[in-house]
Amino acid sequence: MNQIKVGIIGATGMVGQRFVTLLENHPYFEIAGLYASARSAGKLYGETVEGRWKMATPLPEKIAAMTVYDASDIDRIASTVDMVFCAVNMPKEEIRVYEEALAKAEIPVVSNNSAHRMTPDVPMIIPEVNPHHTDLIPVQRKRLGTRRGFIAAKPNCSIQSYVPLIQPLMEFEPKEIVVTTYQAISGAGKTFKEWPEMLDNIIPYISGEEEKSEKEPLKIWGKITENGVEHNKDIAITAQCLRVPCTDGHMAATFIRFGKKPTAEQILEKWKAYRSVPQELELPSAPHQFITYFEDPARPQTGLDRMTEKGMGICAGRLREDSVYDYKFVGLSHNTLRGAAGGAVEVAELLFRLGYFAK
Repeated sequence: MNQIKVGIIGATGMVGQRFVTLLENHPYFEIAGLYASARSAGKLYGETVEGRWKMATPLPEKIAAMTVYDASDIDRIASTVDMVFCAVNMPKEEIRVYEEALAKAEIPVVSNNSAHRMTPDVPMIIPEVNPHHTDLIPVQRKRLGTRRGFIAAKPNCSIQSYVPLIQPLMEFEPKEIVVTTYQAISGAGKTFKEWPEMLDNIIPYISGEEEKSEKEPLKIWGKITENGVEHNKDIAITAQCLRVPCTDGHMAATFIRFGKKPTAEQILEKWKAYRSVPQELELPSAPHQFITYFEDPARPQTGLDRMTEKGMGICAGRLREDSVYDYKFVGLSHNTLRGAAGGAVEVAELLFRLGYFAK
């Protein structure tokens, strides 16, 4: 296969490092450019992450020997790679301007950032949930005046623990969702060594997270129009988001009321049977079994189950009827694999197979 040359923007951060590990030896993509801030530009990648490599696997020698270039040099990026993964640490408005500049330079962008998630004609994709939102790309290209360039966004990591579990149940008309998420410290780009105050502690606030958890699913479940996505108006979501002392893995305790209440057996059957476009296309990052349900009432557990399907599967457990809502259950996803870099790589795989990346 003639591989697509990809760039990683924000390559020195935790998510950028995860992109490096996922894209090494990828069947579709070849890492051809590493980009970061001006203070890292000109150095070898191995130098820039020395002493702060956060992945469990060793830094690949080939990548360590690559030169890091200034992310602001859009002309260089455009002349070197066919598309980019963007995971930069900048103010949201600056990211918004920067990613549009990349797209207008005819560079397709798969973004791990939140800046464009609510832009109406930017698809925000969980590949198993709303792959059809790739149809927004021609609408966006028309607005931007581009032929190749566009932006596609990966959603917030916290919603991966419950939105995929509700998607197979949409025929039962979910109306109200109450969710509390228990989110690992890697979601803040931290390790316990860097954040010792998280040991034996829970912080009941994550800035901006609850708004994202309540609003982003409504776009994902929205309807495509000629101007972008019209958000779903039939579902109400309220969320609380807590930071908990786990390295990786976001858990969600979910309560739900339906317009057409299913039986528990119907829910379990829908979860077990659910497949979508990534499974049909056999995308390299796609889990074979998207949703895994645990009968053991003490599962899923973050430490035991976050790597289900190589960290790309969604775990569920404790489904039971509720005294106030119709049902309650627990979900779990790996936040830096399914929820961050891994999810973005799967989005890129989907876009590649659908023909959105031309060399």
